[in-house]
Amino acid sequence: MRIKEIFKKAIEMGIEADFRGREGVMKVLERKRKKYEKLSKKEKEIFDLEALENPYLDSRIYNIAEDKEIKKVLAGIHIEVEELLVAKELGNIDLVISHHPIGKGLANLADVMELQCDILNYYGVPINIAEGLMKERIEEVARGVHALIHQKTVDAAKLLKINLMNVHTPADNLVAKFLKDLIEKEKPERLGDLLDLLLEIPEYKEAAKIGAGPKITVGSPENRCGKIALTEVTGGTEGSPKLYEKMAIAGIGTIVSMHQTEEHWKMAKESHINVIVAGHTPSDSLGMNLFLDELEKRGIEIVPCSGLIRISRVKK
Repeated sequence: MRIKEIFKKAIEMGIEADFRGREGVMKVLERKRKKYEKLSKKEKEIFDLEALENPYLDSRIYNIAEDKEIKKVLAGIHIEVEELLVAKELGNIDLVISHHPIGKGLANLADVMELQCDILNYYGVPINIAEGLMKERIEEVARGVHALIHQKTVDAAKLLKINLMNVHTPADNLVAKFLKDLIEKEKPERLGDLLDLLLEIPEYKEAAKIGAGPKITVGSPENRCGKIALTEVTGGTEGSPKLYEKMAIAGIGTIVSMHQTEEHWKMAKESHINVIVAGHTPSDSLGMNLFLDELEKRGIEIVPCSGLIRISRVKK
């Protein structure tokens, strides 16, 4: 596989696992195309044309120094300049894949957050409420990432002549679907049961050994789960903390979260919603592993770094 084929595979896997379904994702792209057609010539000159084909603008190819068959990949959760230097030192790395967005992908992180509205609606929050509360949070995130130095790692990759890409929301979609399917199949009754279920997943079990595994942060093991929602696993970053009250009204009893800020934790507690924070590192690792397994099936060697807990599910 070449770099563009690998990236295309990631996007396709993300679409297949998306809460909105393929049709819903295609509607988002069609809406962007219609907006593009209405732009002036001057506006079109600076428009990001990838937005017309890629529904996950926090996932990108940043540098193709050499377009070749990829045999060995260095993959990590958070790739920065030091990981690129590791790749250079190893000497036989054909492609570096980050999970977290960098460059233009980081600059466009807020673009994917609309997905959260559909996830909230899936679990019973009226779409008008979800969109209303998410709008201000999306704007907040957009302002925050705008101030960052996005191109640092990308510039280093170009100088070092290293192939570089990232897979963010597609991988997060994969872990969200994996957990959703597992929870719906096993139907854990109490928080302790749900925690035990997560700890049966190798990535979470390994993370627990280093103090980064799943934790009950609101509620107790004896609390009944009620409706379990995966509202804080995919869709860019944390949504609005004001949503917890609306989630409680919608009948959500427990949230499985990837990570939470203190403000989000307080609002969830005030709304009497149980919370299990599954863990950032193992959740990101699970999503990336589900994607990386597809590369391994095609004979590509995976070298984990930067926090990636590599668990292969490829049958030997």
